[in-house]
Amino acid sequence: MSTWNRTGPVVVEVDGSAEYLRIVDYASAEALRCGAELVLVAPYSAHASVSPMMPGYSPKAPAERADDALRAAVAHVRHRDGYATELAAVAGEGSRVRVLAHAARKARMLVVGRSRSRGPQRLMHAHTNLTLASRAGCPVVVVPASWKPCLMDRKVAVGIDGTALSAEALEFAFGTAAGREGDLTVVHAGLPAEHAWNDEDPDHSWISRADHLLSETLAPWTGRFPNVRVTRFLSSRQPAAALVHESSEVGLVVVGSHTGALPVDPVARRSVAAMTCPVAIVPHHVTATDHERISAAPRRPARRAGRSDVLTP
Repeated sequence: MSTWNRTGPVVVEVDGSAEYLRIVDYASAEALRCGAELVLVAPYSAHASVSPMMPGYSPKAPAERADDALRAAVAHVRHRDGYATELAAVAGEGSRVRVLAHAARKARMLVVGRSRSRGPQRLMHAHTNLTLASRAGCPVVVVPASWKPCLMDRKVAVGIDGTALSAEALEFAFGTAAGREGDLTVVHAGLPAEHAWNDEDPDHSWISRADHLLSETLAPWTGRFPNVRVTRFLSSRQPAAALVHESSEVGLVVVGSHTGALPVDPVARRSVAAMTCPVAIVPHHVTATDHERISAAPRRPARRAGRSDVLTP
C-alpha cells in the first residue's frame, strides 16, 4: 500500500480567459472540500508579441497581463465563496510546464484546463499534461472548459493493472471518492473476448484471473475506506476505450503515469486526450525495485509495448 501522504495546497493555472474561470471554480471546490489553501498561478513569457496589423497598438507587458488575470480570478473566487478559502496568487515567468511544476512541488493537486484543440494537437496537449504530472510529482487534474457541478461529480472511476504502478492512482481514487461521499468504479480492461471463458478449465479463464487480481489489489483499500462503495468493471474493450466510455458516467476518471525518464505511456495519453469529464493524472513514484523490474523485462514488439501504468489488460 502506498504511504504517499498528499497534503499542501490546491494549485490551479490561470490564463486570463473567462472560460478558464470554470477551471478555477473546480479547484476552489476541491480546496473547500479538503480544507486546503487555493494557490492561483499565472505563467507568462517575458517576450510580448505585437501584431503587425496594428502598428499603433502597444499591448500590456506580459507580467502586467498575468497580474490582471490573477486579480480577476481572486475577485471571482471571493465573489463566489467569500472568505471561506485561504487564497494566494503567484505570477511566474517561464515556460508553462516549468512554472506550474515548480508551484505544485508541495501541492496535493494541480488543476489545469483541457485544450479545445482536436486530433494531433489534442494528443500533444495530453502529452504535455502527462509530462507536467511527472515533473510536479502530484496529481494533475485536467478539467474541460465546459465543466459544471453536477450529481455525477460524486462518482469516480479508476483504471488498474494490479501492479505497484496502480498504487498511487488507487490511493487518490479512493480518497477522492471518500471525500465526495461517492462511489468508485474500478476498471480492468483488455479482456480477450474470444478466450473469455475456458469451458474445460473455467477457474483459469481470463475473467477468473482478473477477478482474483482485483480482489487482491483492492483488499487493502476497501479496508482503509470502508464507506466507499466499489463496483468492479471488467471490459473486453482496449484500456483507453474502456475508460473513455466510463467517463460519460462519472465525474472524475483517474489514470496513472510514470515519473522520471520513463516514456509517456501512449495508452494514458490517448485516455487523457479523449475523456469527456475531468481526469486526474496520478504519477507513480518509481522505486529501485521498479527500475530493476523494468530493466529485467524482455523487450517486446512496439505493438505490444503500449502497456499503461494503470490501464493494462
